Amino acid sequence: MKFRSWPVPRFTLSTPLPSITRVRITIKRTMYGERHRYGTFVPCPVVAGRNSRMPETSRIPFRFTLQELAGSFGDFGTIIPLILAIALVSDVNPRYILLFFGIWFILTGIIYRLPIPLEPMKAIAVIVIAGGIGSGEIAAAGLILGILFLVLGYGRFFGVIRKYVPQSVVRGIQLGLALLLFKASIGFVTQDLFFFALGIIIILGFLVVSNYRKIPDISALCVIGVGFVGGLVLHGLPPLSLIPPPQIVLPVPTDFSSALSTLVLPQVVLTITNAILATSLLTKDLFSEDVPPKKLSKTIGLMNLTSVPFGGFPMCHGAGGLAGQYRYGARTGGAPIMAGVIFIILALFFTSPQVLSIIAVGVLGALLVFVGIEMGRHSLKTDSILVTGLIAVLSLVSSMTLGFIAGMVAAYLIATVKKQPFVPSCDTGDGGKKE
Repeated sequence: MKFRSWPVPRFTLSTPLPSITRVRITIKRTMYGERHRYGTFVPCPVVAGRNSRMPETSRIPFRFTLQELAGSFGDFGTIIPLILAIALVSDVNPRYILLFFGIWFILTGIIYRLPIPLEPMKAIAVIVIAGGIGSGEIAAAGLILGILFLVLGYGRFFGVIRKYVPQSVVRGIQLGLALLLFKASIGFVTQDLFFFALGIIIILGFLVVSNYRKIPDISALCVIGVGFVGGLVLHGLPPLSLIPPPQIVLPVPTDFSSALSTLVLPQVVLTITNAILATSLLTKDLFSEDVPPKKLSKTIGLMNLTSVPFGGFPMCHGAGGLAGQYRYGARTGGAPIMAGVIFIILALFFTSPQVLSIIAVGVLGALLVFVGIEMGRHSLKTDSILVTGLIAVLSLVSSMTLGFIAGMVAAYLIATVKKQPFVPSCDTGDGGKKE
């Protein structure tokens, strides 16, 4: 009988391994290796100790392909309409909103090396659009939230939150956002049915073809292009203008007191749940990468402290934007870097509101529909569909704050009645199933 000899892998250890069992496991894993998610064959690292850990995102390469470019447009359907509406109803300069979005999109891509998105803080944006809040109160809210989330990023707050906030609650926030995206798309559909239908056809066409041919899904890029050309045909070429010198926005004391009750309190819950916890959870779902909530909190704090005083708008990360960029092809930090370059070019040279409004709104509605589908699909990976559904419905008909509170109460009541613990938000789970 012939025995096949296997090559012994060569490896070095900085510290001795604790047991012969780990040696065997390590040799087996190192010999066969693992397939990296980007296609290269990478041998498994040798575990030198229980507490040793390599940075999760340090090995992810940047990509600047058409697929990444298409993915960078995945969240434009929510960003552009909000910026346009804010600029039309308030005295905030859209040029500097776009400029700081561009700068921080680039920095976010470099820091995380993943398509972690940026979005206007939605609760603040909606209140500003509805009530015509001035730039002083907006700046005050951004400064308060910037300091708050920067401090929280250096403490143990999110470790406690991830332990005591059920996974079903975070999934409910995700599902609620999906429903809100569907609701937002209805307004675009009624305004521009033709381009909405055209956008849907393009996206579905790429979806069908990509299942049979290995082509990148650049449907978002094509949809934005069609909307831009359609806007040029309907409205003509808008005037070009250069960005003016910056003006520092200094809130007065009354702005801080007004912003705290009107803008900050509604936004805090949404930022913690959607921009931080839900984004961290969805990153694990999509990329199997660990992006700690503390890190997300720090970048949210820094981006607001460095942009809002100079005319920027309060911004944060968001699970909806992450789902949108992923849905349309973004897989690395190259997508947000390219999005940042686009925003900076718009801010420097194409900064009038007419330029932002030139894209046919129907195609933005088409993008929102498929982003909502991507978000809703992942939100169903929950340990309690009842809690998740309750939060989603309340978020749609009332507010996300009310949905969060009701969901927390329901999750703890169900756990008490069933006499079994809930799945914490730090566990991605698999549809709530436990092994």
